[in-house]
Amino acid sequence: MDKATFGAGCFWGVEAAFRKVDGVIAVTVGYSGGSLKDPTYRDVCSGRTGHAEVVQVEYDPSLVSYDQLLNVFWSIHNPTTLNRQGPDIGAQYRSAIYFHSPEQQAAAIASKERAQNLFQNPIVTEITPASEFFKAEEYHQQYLAKHGYEHC
Repeated sequence: MDKATFGAGCFWGVEAAFRKVDGVIAVTVGYSGGSLKDPTYRDVCSGRTGHAEVVQVEYDPSLVSYDQLLNVFWSIHNPTTLNRQGPDIGAQYRSAIYFHSPEQQAAAIASKERAQNLFQNPIVTEITPASEFFKAEEYHQQYLAKHGYEHC
């Protein structure tokens, strides 16, 4: 199994989108890219920790490629809006790809360049090394499915 980590706004909808991808084994919502150890949702929403809401995707690379996951990432959010997705505003909702290897870094950069052709405005997605991932509270895991929703 391989791992990929993405931030694309509110993690509930991002999680639901990646769960539909064949070859994805598990999707966990959480926080990454910040300075506080073991942040809570309240901490992250304060804007003082630097974390983004992210999903950590475990996938079988024999069934789905990292490039295919990147294609899903670009298709489920607007990567041209800085620190916001729809009504959600704040740095925790930023567009981000956290890479776990040099190969993922190269693929993410190339994918961003290809994706730019799909958008009129410049893509502001950050591409940075994966930092420690902190699993979000249990009530956030599979939130939409638990409440009978398919999307936000």
